[in-house]
Amino acid sequence: MQVSPLIWIITIAVTIAFFIYEFFAHVRKPHEPSIGESARWSVFYISLAMLFGIGIGVFSGWTYGSEYFAGYLTEKALSIDNLFVFLLVMSAFAVPRIYQQKVLMVGIIIALVLRGIFIALGAALIENLSWSFYLFGALLLFLAYKQAFSNHEADPADGRLMRLVRRRFPVTDEYHEDKLVVKMGGKRFITPMLLTIIAIGFVDLIFAVDSIPAIYGLTNEAYIVFTANVFALMGLRQLFFLIGGLLERLVYLSQGLAVILAFIGVKLVFHALHVNELPFINGGQPLLWVPEISISFSLLFIGATVAVATAASLLKTRGSHTPPGAHTPSDSPNIKDYSK
Repeated sequence: MQVSPLIWIITIAVTIAFFIYEFFAHVRKPHEPSIGESARWSVFYISLAMLFGIGIGVFSGWTYGSEYFAGYLTEKALSIDNLFVFLLVMSAFAVPRIYQQKVLMVGIIIALVLRGIFIALGAALIENLSWSFYLFGALLLFLAYKQAFSNHEADPADGRLMRLVRRRFPVTDEYHEDKLVVKMGGKRFITPMLLTIIAIGFVDLIFAVDSIPAIYGLTNEAYIVFTANVFALMGLRQLFFLIGGLLERLVYLSQGLAVILAFIGVKLVFHALHVNELPFINGGQPLLWVPEISISFSLLFIGATVAVATAASLLKTRGSHTPPGAHTPSDSPNIKDYSK
């Protein structure tokens, strides 16, 4: 796939312009988006992602188009899991609803920057070190195991990072609108808003480790990796307010993602064996008898897994509006409500 520097520059410029527009049009003035507003923008961004994938298929070939759609679907599923952790973080810090848009916006920007760094590193590894496929495959299999048994029960407001920040810096007990730092009695204090953003930035770093090896298991094209991540993150803020309680009903999402990560991990290991250059494996010769998993099968498998995990989750929680363990900033009895 030939992507000129001009196309890269235009893509990055449009991405930056998008986030600038998002901030000034939706986030700058604190408010809680309505269901209608969230639905319209969610449909718009998903439609835009679909049209972009069709464009890749038409102009660059449907092999690349299929790689984009498989990558986009995988990254979107991982981003929704990311949203669930964002919800836990904002609940733990009791972020007032009108300021949650700003937290989400900052979190998404941090996620995109971190993923951009990982994309560049991944591209360099793949181009220069063929054995990196073994590394990525092993990492994904390990992450799949961790994902399958994760329960998201840790309190983000009382983790090691937060305790370290509180020991090093003075922190207020209440929010001061959406300010990150305030000056009181001649001394500067960090607000819970800044603590929330720090926690979400740390979460983004962890999810970048998941998402980038996963999509490199579906395509070697850095441009597809980047654009699939951009479109997966676009509209994520609106999706958070749109699906609301539905997010907490996706009880099998982690298991579904574990299956997807394990599948891509196996695909990467198979590919690594197929192009093997390590001297202690088959004398440094490729194992051509090892099957290559096609991108069309990968797309079908990932789509089916997401569909089954979603359907099973909704059936499991049918008739339950608030699953066990679910809470919001306003009704959690064990978390101090900073919004008051």
